[in-house]
Amino acid sequence: MKTRIYNYLNKRYAVVFIMLIAPLFGFIDRNFAFFFGLGVAFLILRGSKFDWARFGIGQKITVGVVLKSLIITLLLFAAFSSFIDPLIQHWFGEYDLSSVEDIEGNFVGYVVLMLVVWIFAAFGEEFLFRGYYMKALAELLGNNNKAWILSAFITSLYFGVSHIYQGLSGVISVFLWSITISLIFNKNRNNLLLLVLIHGFYDSIGVTLIYLNKDPVFSEWVQQLF
Repeated sequence: MKTRIYNYLNKRYAVVFIMLIAPLFGFIDRNFAFFFGLGVAFLILRGSKFDWARFGIGQKITVGVVLKSLIITLLLFAAFSSFIDPLIQHWFGEYDLSSVEDIEGNFVGYVVLMLVVWIFAAFGEEFLFRGYYMKALAELLGNNNKAWILSAFITSLYFGVSHIYQGLSGVISVFLWSITISLIFNKNRNNLLLLVLIHGFYDSIGVTLIYLNKDPVFSEWVQQLF
């Protein structure tokens, strides 16, 4: 039975069905859609005898990778906090951050959320959305550069919509952020851990600012232009 399930999930077109089915679990709870997809990805990983390279994890974390991820994170944060996010919020309204606002000044909640960020957001989401969805979809579409670009767009849109609980502004911002790191993955197809670090560092900055009840740096001057 396990072999039959793995053989089906191992088919190239299976990723399309998984991406179509997963959102249905969101009608029960939005987290179920994520955990369903993640569960499928781990079933495939287990069936492949833990071939991590299949999901883009072909390089170890080195000092160079950490430094590269920090530089990219800071550049992304500067771009989004100083220009992109303020413009999005000006045109489409504020983000809905009610799901994490209760950590303001709450150290225990902050620590717990940081653990969740690194385990489920940084590693879990990158493993699922880039390591499985994007990579498998690119291979289905022909595994050439055009296929990877198209896959980056599709999975980023999919990833953005999965954050609908943050409102329209959240969906747009997440889509733009996602397609940026998806293109980075396209250039580093065997180094998914680079994206895990970028995702983790980026979210850690955001969570810390919420905990400190601080607005993102540089955002106010852009808002004053309108």
